[in-house]
Amino acid sequence: MTDNSNTLVAVAMSGGIDSSVAAVMLKLQGYNVIGLTMKLWDFAEVGGEDKQVSRRCCSLEMFDDARSVCFKYGIPHYVLNMHKDFHDTVINDFVSEYVQGRTPNPCVVCNYKIKWELLENKVKQLGCDYLATGHYARIQRDESSGRYQILKGIDPTRDQSYFLWGLKQESLARTMFPLGDLHKTQVRDLGRKYGLINAEREESREICFVPDNNYSRLVEKKHPELAKPGKIRDTQGKVVGTHEGYFHYTIGQRKRIQINTTEKKFVTAIDAANNEIVIGDEDDLLLESLEVKEVNWVAKNPTGNGESFECLVRIRYLHKPVPGTVTLLTNGNVAIKLHDKQRAVTPGQSCVFYDDDIVLGGGKIA
Repeated sequence: MTDNSNTLVAVAMSGGIDSSVAAVMLKLQGYNVIGLTMKLWDFAEVGGEDKQVSRRCCSLEMFDDARSVCFKYGIPHYVLNMHKDFHDTVINDFVSEYVQGRTPNPCVVCNYKIKWELLENKVKQLGCDYLATGHYARIQRDESSGRYQILKGIDPTRDQSYFLWGLKQESLARTMFPLGDLHKTQVRDLGRKYGLINAEREESREICFVPDNNYSRLVEKKHPELAKPGKIRDTQGKVVGTHEGYFHYTIGQRKRIQINTTEKKFVTAIDAANNEIVIGDEDDLLLESLEVKEVNWVAKNPTGNGESFECLVRIRYLHKPVPGTVTLLTNGNVAIKLHDKQRAVTPGQSCVFYDDDIVLGGGKIA
């Protein structure tokens, strides 16, 4: 039996069931474990309704739950104040993207900027060998290429590989995903078996720092000057109505389009510079070509400009990966030709490339 007692693992613990089970699993496997909980945002800063903050990420109740789990299993627990880093890196990026008429995915930025840059550096300073999280994903090393790979989690309903495309090779070499081979139901069962205080808690999939799920309220709070009437145009350029600020909309949206028609209309484009949105029919949302920027390669290491390869492409978290052709461009971006048109390709969202279960790389839709 492997002796893990000399391996020090820091577990990022939100106070939720997933990271709690991950920490206890590693402890019971003989690892030397410490729990780290990050204080990332304040209610007074982001606003919303008080009742919706309880039992959410960074609430006092969640801190107490993480501490309770650690105390029960003799795991040292520390709270790290990373509020300013999170605000400057994640919240500012989130607001900035909406100001530019794009739709961001803050969980992606939080992962590779906060957890696997800032937190990882703190973990190294503590002398830890690994950083572990409760993500539903897997890591393996390809012996032929020497590269570390991210694989989908076994549970297709919880797979989080999509959010991890920004991780670098040096980070993957020091990362553990203890839950990658488990289904959510198994994690719940383990939580009950371990007697964890949070074993039955319902989980939330909303953005943690938007507790009322009203992102436009946060954008308007930061940029009140954007809350002004603008034009709604059809795909031919004709003005067909008005809106109260382009930042209320995202590509593919149907709600809040106040025009005099009985037909189904959807947002097909956002012109932030002119405070205008364009609406059209559902067919107008279908695209087969897109460009992806800020690309990070994980399992694959392309040789240079002009290289093309076939893979599966995922254009949003709940999107089923579809076949496509990826071509490297001179500016470091990639051009993607989807084999079948897809609905509502949205600038700012992550686009991730897969070879079956393996994450080849990813980036942001330009």
